Amino acid sequence: MLPEPRGRRHGLAGALGLLAGFAVAVFGAFWILDYFFLSSPPGTGGPAGQLFDFDPDTLQNALGNLAQIIAAVLGIAITVVSIVVQLAATRYTSRVADMFFRDRTNLAIMGFFVVACIDAVWVSLSVTKDYVPRATIIVTVMIVTGSLLLLIPYFAYVFAFLDPEKVIARIGDQTLENAVYDGDDGDDVPTRQAMTVASMEQLADIAVNALSQKDKVIASDAIDALKRVVVAYLPRKAALPPAWFHLGQRLRENPDFVAMARESVDSIEARKVWFEWKALRQFRTVYAESLKAMPEMAHVVAIETRYVGEAAISVRDHEVLALVVKFTNTYLRAALNARDVRTAYNVLNQYRQLAEHTLRSGLTDTTLEVGGYFKYYGQLGHAMGLGFVTETAAYDLCSLCEIAFDAGAECHNQLLRTFLDVDKEAESAAEEKALRGVRKAQAKLATYYLLKGAEAKAREIYQDMAMESPERLRSIREEMLSITSREFWEVIDRGTNFDYLDDARKDQLRRFFRWFPRLAQDEEPAGTRLTAPVKG
Repeated sequence: MLPEPRGRRHGLAGALGLLAGFAVAVFGAFWILDYFFLSSPPGTGGPAGQLFDFDPDTLQNALGNLAQIIAAVLGIAITVVSIVVQLAATRYTSRVADMFFRDRTNLAIMGFFVVACIDAVWVSLSVTKDYVPRATIIVTVMIVTGSLLLLIPYFAYVFAFLDPEKVIARIGDQTLENAVYDGDDGDDVPTRQAMTVASMEQLADIAVNALSQKDKVIASDAIDALKRVVVAYLPRKAALPPAWFHLGQRLRENPDFVAMARESVDSIEARKVWFEWKALRQFRTVYAESLKAMPEMAHVVAIETRYVGEAAISVRDHEVLALVVKFTNTYLRAALNARDVRTAYNVLNQYRQLAEHTLRSGLTDTTLEVGGYFKYYGQLGHAMGLGFVTETAAYDLCSLCEIAFDAGAECHNQLLRTFLDVDKEAESAAEEKALRGVRKAQAKLATYYLLKGAEAKAREIYQDMAMESPERLRSIREEMLSITSREFWEVIDRGTNFDYLDDARKDQLRRFFRWFPRLAQDEEPAGTRLTAPVKG
């Protein structure tokens, strides 16, 4: 739960105490100065007695003005709060107004203003020429004083409450509260489900609205909050009652579920993943908006989706992991349809990291599945004329093969066959530039096998490349040997150059290319000229 409300209350009390102390000190100093040094009044009651020596005629006028003052304060407070809350609700989400007027501190302060106003009106009518209710008047003056003192701290509280980061965190906490419960609190499960869904949609709305206004910070916070909700939910999911996973009529009428085939909704219910599906569906909404408004935010969505997948792996929830894979595939398809090479490059980077996590966790079936998707989208990118996507998929498969070999994973051989098939379907009509990147990735993997003493695996790659023209193989070799810097010369997310090899692997690269008869007699490429590395 959020610690901020308590801190805000302490800050509010501190500011109120400071203002009250300062006001009392100023009034007391000048009252004593007047009483003892400037104009000592008649009587023997002393300064305190003089202060509370009420005159009925004077009080009737004073108390009438007091009622007007507190009514004006109440009007100012309501006006300022209404404007600020409405602006925040318009910019971020309509949920802001609902949250604000449900906040206990806010209700208490507004209630105090109203009570002070009513009390001031009533006390102004209670004073007559024959009767002065001293205690009532003193208490009323103190209440009105408190209202005036409270005005500035209250405005500070309002602005702190409406801080977008805190609003987002509060919605996230409420989402988790509604989702994670023991089932014994008497709350209606469909109501909790509806509240949970509404909160997730609010977070997505905040992100989308922020994207439309180019507000990267708020969009990132909203996406991160949604991810944190799912990651915190997964370990507690097993303790939830069976009723939570049932999709009743109320939940099925949600637009995201209505748009699906009945069989798909039934499948989601059977696999107990409606909560995670809904959250990932919000990710997809933000991702689609990012492609149009701020493509760099699509990368953030891909990162957060990977975190959800890793959390699913940690609790061995294979159904949620399968959902993450499916949505990541959807991201790739959307990026390719938009011909957004940069976004596809970034999504593949996160996808590869997820596959590495599955490999290290022993989920080799999922690793092979993802490897097959790398091949599919690499070939699809080539068919669409997006050759760099094909290169990226090839290099990511290369990395997976290296990790699988190091781990002794049983899926390694199948991953290698998938890798060698990346360029098969499009080979007859291939553009040389795109397929060169695949061949370089394959040659790079061969150097790894040779360095590890697995010559048989390197020979498989050699057999796959045996029919390439000598000129093309020679140019690939020269380009790879000429790369001397591990880091790419532009700022990219991966940081490293695809084609970089250290000296030990360059020696193995020379050895690998000497297997090709037409290249065996070649002299080593001279120089360290900088040729164009793989673009980021």
